[in-house]
Amino acid sequence: MTITLNQATSRWPDVAALPNAPIRAAVAGVVFRHAMAGSAVRVRYPGGRMTGTSGPILDVHRPAALHARLGAAGLIGFGEAYQAGDWDSGDLVGVLTVLAGRMGTLIPPSLQWIRRFHGPRSPQAERNTPDGSRSNIARHYDLSNDLFALFLDESMSYSSALFASGSSDDLLTAQHRKIDRLLDRTGTTAGTLLLEIGTGWGELAIRAAQRGARVVSVTLSAEQRDLALRRAAAAGVADRVEVRLCDYREITPVPGGFDAIVSVEMVEAVGLDYWPAYADVLARHLAPHGRVGLQMITMAHDRMLATSDTYTWIHKYVFPGGLIPSVPAMTGVLGRAGLTVHDRLDFGLDYAETLRRWRAAFTGRTDEVAALGFDATFARTWNFYLAYCEAGFASRYLDVCQLVLGHGVREC
Repeated sequence: MTITLNQATSRWPDVAALPNAPIRAAVAGVVFRHAMAGSAVRVRYPGGRMTGTSGPILDVHRPAALHARLGAAGLIGFGEAYQAGDWDSGDLVGVLTVLAGRMGTLIPPSLQWIRRFHGPRSPQAERNTPDGSRSNIARHYDLSNDLFALFLDESMSYSSALFASGSSDDLLTAQHRKIDRLLDRTGTTAGTLLLEIGTGWGELAIRAAQRGARVVSVTLSAEQRDLALRRAAAAGVADRVEVRLCDYREITPVPGGFDAIVSVEMVEAVGLDYWPAYADVLARHLAPHGRVGLQMITMAHDRMLATSDTYTWIHKYVFPGGLIPSVPAMTGVLGRAGLTVHDRLDFGLDYAETLRRWRAAFTGRTDEVAALGFDATFARTWNFYLAYCEAGFASRYLDVCQLVLGHGVREC
């Protein structure tokens, strides 16, 4: 679908406005053509001219606009060009998977130094202070519970599922397998006092309570808290689930600590500067015999170091303030807080499959997305976001893992 710029509403000012920097645009055009020539992506231009001989096709509808956005904002501009309809693809995930696999070399080595001076920096307002975290979380998770319900499964789980090897699991079964593995590995059973950092829409808390655990769950999303409480009541476990609207740094201690702590894909929203505080919270609130179960998106350590101060399209349009850690970086921070890894499982390709199913559901319900008040640019934005993430996992640029940790030395 090609859209015109006047379809972009005030929600998207940098999509609606076309940059005017002809020299930068000319340079970006050269770099783009060089990058595409060295990739397994075919580029088709207006009139039918095609570059490349194999691979998925990237259709450029407005070359000048694409180059202008690339020149003004680099890879952020590439995403904005998709939002604006300057380019498209019948195999969006295929195109992005190829590009993700070459992320470190898309820019020629002789021009890599320009990246330090090109593109915007992370806004101070998006730092993950207590106030900044509340604002960042609200911008994504408080969009609309009804929107998320359109593409998530009935568990409302917004994190990677865990599929059985070679199975054709439905998404609900695979999501429950992910949750149950964390609960099993942290020893969550009847009588366990469980702390959950990052409630989501409550499925893990409900499933733990159904085992007989008592759950304290914290979230910064008012929308998520309200629905999680309603879902816990509907499941008959409201008396064992408490959901608090508070920052992880504000958790009230309990005598002796929590028997288990779980946190699913929340550390990505903590931010580099606050990783030590997050690790300290886990260690301080965990009982001496207890276990921590973390699920987190990861990237290779060298890529994390190279991109840790980069402001990306995902930051600007989807997850402000976020940073994906590497396993060595996070285990180092956790180790300095006194927590040792006892168990690890990596399952990044399962996230690619999870995202594939989410995106199929989202793109299949565009009329319902529109009925909720989200415009065509929003639909393109989220289509790009889901495809972008799927490509990251499919190319192995990103991974996801579960870590189980405890105090002291690792058990034999």
